[in-house]
Amino acid sequence: MNEDALNSSIRKFLKEVGVTSQREIEKAVRDAVASGKVRGGAPLAARMVLTIEPLGLTHEVDGTIRIE
Repeated sequence: MNEDALNSSIRKFLKEVGVTSQREIEKAVRDAVASGKVRGGAPLAARMVLTIEPLGLTHEVDGTIRIE
């Protein structure tokens, strides 16, 4: 197994996840604030779940997104 190729592939995948997730979150927050579904200043609980079924891997990250 080529460790450098694996590392590069993982980084590329995570970069794509980060960029697309940020865009989706920003759009959802703007839409929710505009519709009155959430208020500016209200913290939003967030959870990201990474699943790689062939590896039996499920990794969850919990956090808070603050709307200022």
